[in-house]
Order: sequence, then structure tokens, then C-alpha cells
Amino acid sequence: MNHFPQAWGRPRNAIHGAYNPSVLHSSDPKAHTTSPIVTGTSVLAVKFKDGVVIAADNLASYGSLARFTDVKRLRTFNRRTVVGFGGDVSDMQYLDRLLLSLDIEENYGSSGHDLNALNLHTYLAKVMYKRRSDINPLWNQLLVAGLDGLDQPFLSSVDLLGTTFSSPTLATGFGAHLAQPLLRKVVDDGAKVGSVTREQATNAVRECMKVLFYRDARSLDKYSIAVITKDGVELKEDEELENQSWGFAEMIKGYGTQTV
Repeated sequence: MNHFPQAWGRPRNAIHGAYNPSVLHSSDPKAHTTSPIVTGTSVLAVKFKDGVVIAADNLASYGSLARFTDVKRLRTFNRRTVVGFGGDVSDMQYLDRLLLSLDIEENYGSSGHDLNALNLHTYLAKVMYKRRSDINPLWNQLLVAGLDGLDQPFLSSVDLLGTTFSSPTLATGFGAHLAQPLLRKVVDDGAKVGSVTREQATNAVRECMKVLFYRDARSLDKYSIAVITKDGVELKEDEELENQSWGFAEMIKGYGTQTV
């Protein structure tokens, strides 16, 4: 009997001949992931006069299955920046390790300067563009929220192509279609950010998370929300939607026993 594990389960050579390992080698070109399996959905963020509010639910879907219900997709970086991750969870974990090593390097460096939200966004944009140029993209869309070098509210996004975009309100995934119109009712251009209070911004984001739970099949009623101001980051990771009401469903044709 062959006691080596690599031989377990193989037919004996005396009967079927020696195993041909060449079948494991392919002449096809090297390929990378083009269809993420475990993914997170929307990330929402809005500026207000003293900072930024950002939120994301805690669900990671395995295809269409709501498989992992405790995946935190908001990451703090130093005391005035939060990164929200949408898209592939394994690539999110890779970027999280990358940010952790960068944070350690900054903390133990001798420059005496901290990376602000603008610096971090520039860094992540370069990382995403480099991976895209290697034809091996990280399948994520990121929102970077925090304060810039002048302690002004900063909010910008970067996607898997390295494309960047800034706005007073941003959302990824289905949130770009369902939540953005609601957020723009609160602040529709940069000139109005100074008149928006923390309470208004937080309430708008919470209401959008409720709408996404109603309408997005890949969302969850548990979410994380962070508020970034000059005083630091206030992160809550186990919030639940309140005052849910499915009464609107009665007006939808095809719901329940309706036939017209």
C-alpha cells in the first residue's frame, strides 16, 4: 500500500498504467477573476457642514444567496478617514490588509505627518489603476470619506478602473439609482453643504438604508454607519433599521393575491 497522501485515491499503476500529470497543464493564457462570487452591495455617504456620514449594510451575498450577515464593510483609517467597500469581499480583504500595513508604516514613520482623506483617496486610486493596467483589477468600488488637509469635509469614490469622482453625495451599487435621488434632496450641490446639519445627514442616510432594504434583494436590515468630524470617527457597526413598514407593497401590482 502507498502511504503517501498524494497517491491516495489513484488507481494502481499495475492495472491502469502510470498517472499522466500533463493533463493538469494548460496552454491557455493566464486568466484572472472576471466574476466575483461573494459581494457586498451599496455604500452611501453624504457631506454635512462639519464632516461626512457614511453607511453600508453588513451583508455579503454568495451569488444571490444572503450568505454572510456579519461582514463589516466600513474601515477606519487613522482618526479622520473611513473607507467604504462595495463589490468583491476577497478583494476588500486584500485592500484592508494593504491599508493596515500603510497605517503601521505611517504610525512608525518619522515624518510627523498623518495621511488625510485626500491623501488616502489618491493612494487608493493609484492602486486600483495599477491593478487595472495589469489586467487584474480589484473588483471594488470604494468611497473615501473624511477630512482633507484643511479639515474640510472630503468625499470621493474610486472604481475598479481607477476612475475617480467627487460629489456632496455618493453611492455605490443599487444605491446609485435608489438612494442618490433621496440624498440629493438634502444637498444637491457643494454650495449647500454648509447648511446641512449632522442630524439631517444622518437621518437621510438611515432613511436611504431602509429604502434599499425594501428594494434591493442583496441588502440587509443590519448596517454600519460612521460619522467623521474634527473630533474623530464615531463608528456604529450593529445598527438595525427602525419603523419598518411594508404597507406600500399593497399598491404594487402582482403583490399577494392581486390580479390586476
